[in-house]
Amino acid sequence: MDLKDQLKNLFPDHVEVPNENLNEKESCVWMQDDPIICKYEKRKGKPITILEGYTGTTNDFKKLAKELKSKLSVGGSFKDNKIIIQGDYRDKIMSMLKEKGFNVKRVGG
Repeated sequence: MDLKDQLKNLFPDHVEVPNENLNEKESCVWMQDDPIICKYEKRKGKPITILEGYTGTTNDFKKLAKELKSKLSVGGSFKDNKIIIQGDYRDKIMSMLKEKGFNVKRVGG
């Protein structure tokens, strides 16, 4: 008798709800009307991509930063309400954010 059967014996009235959509974490990020600004800079001779202008909560912006860094397999940080990604990934980041439904504006070059 496994754990599932034991739980059914303890709670016979319980109805199991199937997980239809596992990607609901994407929908919990607050969407905004103003565009997120995506710009390129060089610091100490190395290229970086900066995202700024998000008006939602800091935790949502941190989640977005973590997701972008993991999908691009690069380093980066979150400082002063800006996401800093190591390298020039403006095109990839902009396409990923547009797929999520964000309005993105490219600044510079």
